[in-house]
Amino acid sequence: MMTVTLHGKPFALRGVLPQVGKKVQDFLLIDSQLQEKHLSDFSKKKLVVVVPSLDTEVCSLSSKKFSDQVKTKDIDFLIISADLPFAQKRYCGAQGVPNATTLSMMRDKSFAEDFGVLIAEGPLQGLCARAVFVLDKDNTLLYAELVREISQEPSYDQALTYL
Repeated sequence: MMTVTLHGKPFALRGVLPQVGKKVQDFLLIDSQLQEKHLSDFSKKKLVVVVPSLDTEVCSLSSKKFSDQVKTKDIDFLIISADLPFAQKRYCGAQGVPNATTLSMMRDKSFAEDFGVLIAEGPLQGLCARAVFVLDKDNTLLYAELVREISQEPSYDQALTYL
């Protein structure tokens, strides 16, 4: 079983991180207009940034940094969290992240389990661990990073090289 830590304390994850080089499973999440969105709705290369909650310092910072780096790229930039769509939309407006599509797990946690990032225990149970995925147009996984310490930022440069 995979684990992540929060300030050094380990917490188990449910699911299995997808394998680089393999097609990832489709998902069903909710967008800022409360509409259902599938992975198959996005046709470009994808940067998928998974965060526990946009309402935390590191999640906000990492989402903004990725947004600034991909503004000129022809990609689908997805931010996925357990936050409600209203909070996600408010965050993007307030932080100047207009190029992101935010997606919520408010109705179903299967995305997090399918991608191996569902926190299974502790104070953050039911949220996602911090992770970054880069997918090609056909949804083959090119890059995956599970950030082992939730309070740390991801490896921006490594992920961006795959775009």
